[in-house]
Amino acid sequence: MKTLIDNIAQLVAVPPGPVAGRAFKAPLVIENAAIIVEHDKIIGFGPSVDAPAGPFDRTIDAGGGTVVPGLVDCHTHVVFAGSREDEFVRRIEGASYIEILEAGGGIKNSVRSLRDAGLDDLIQQSRPRLDRMLEWGVTTVEAKSGYGLTPEDEIKTLRAIRRLDGETPIELVPTFLGAHTIPPEFDGRPGEYLDAMTSPAVLECIREEGLAEFADVFCERGAFNLEQSRRFLTACRDHGLTPKIHSEQITNTGGTRLAVELGAASADHLEFVDDETIEALRGSGTIPVVLPGCSFFLGSEPAPARKLIEAGLPVALATDVNPGSCTIESLPLIMSMAATMLKMTPLECLVACTANAAAAIRRADRVGAIAEGYQADLLILDIPNVQRWAYQVGVNPARIVMKRGRIVLER
Repeated sequence: MKTLIDNIAQLVAVPPGPVAGRAFKAPLVIENAAIIVEHDKIIGFGPSVDAPAGPFDRTIDAGGGTVVPGLVDCHTHVVFAGSREDEFVRRIEGASYIEILEAGGGIKNSVRSLRDAGLDDLIQQSRPRLDRMLEWGVTTVEAKSGYGLTPEDEIKTLRAIRRLDGETPIELVPTFLGAHTIPPEFDGRPGEYLDAMTSPAVLECIREEGLAEFADVFCERGAFNLEQSRRFLTACRDHGLTPKIHSEQITNTGGTRLAVELGAASADHLEFVDDETIEALRGSGTIPVVLPGCSFFLGSEPAPARKLIEAGLPVALATDVNPGSCTIESLPLIMSMAATMLKMTPLECLVACTANAAAAIRRADRVGAIAEGYQADLLILDIPNVQRWAYQVGVNPARIVMKRGRIVLER
């Protein structure tokens, strides 16, 4: 099928990622544009007056709106069970995230809920979150395990992610976060816990069933130190999983430098990143992923996104949607937060949520951009320009969401 999308007031032709420097600040914007899709791929785009006459099997009128790539959410914990609004109230009353964690709450609370949930229950609790993310224009989502913290429950979570990938239009990218925290039954015995989570039986099962592409670790006080993080990620890498790291969220642990050392796809959070670490990221293939929704939700200092951008780094944005430190499912709301809290322009926010987010999950060769041969993951927005998207906080202009050339949501 050959499709013409015409009457586009503004087409933001985000280039393939990772994108830094001038292209990050000013991607190509084409006024009065058209784009041509054949089957599941983009085969042409440009000014409407230059569009070929056809024939086309289908013509879609963009209605004078804006067309952008489908959004990519490159850091989520979207598959979880239960809720933690009681901790939300405790934080309002003054308790810190670490205090709640060390008192047996936090991640450990979600662990109890996930262990109690069966596979079908876990899928049913998680699917509505993905449905809402699709409504906001997200077409690709990284999804982590990490709330099971037993071999059986981590495998259960990864199988739930695989099922959801087949049952929803969103493309899910699975990550094994077996080193999220130390469960109560292993208190004081992190080495034994890591032995269990990196056993040949666990890692071979993940590889043989194709349950994950990435491995992640929470390198932080109260979770895993630098050497423990290296041990976990190295064992996972030896079984074909690409490293990712939660780093510098609460303290400066050196986790980002470890990410660079191990060739990690991304280093995520970076609230406490320092100048030396920023320099280490320069020239590496590790994408810095910034999560302002977490800072907003916890009332903590956000990552220095502006400094990272000015250093020439391809910064990505993500929701970090999870039950404890950020329940925000809307990536466009994160874009608005990045604009106001981090002083990123709307165009920078868009690049960070498309091309650079795709690079953070090693999908930059086919999604997150408007380029010939790329997957036709596209949004038609009922706004005349992309600047209005971040400006109209909390308003959803997504009229048509297209995944692989197929309309999967239409308002």
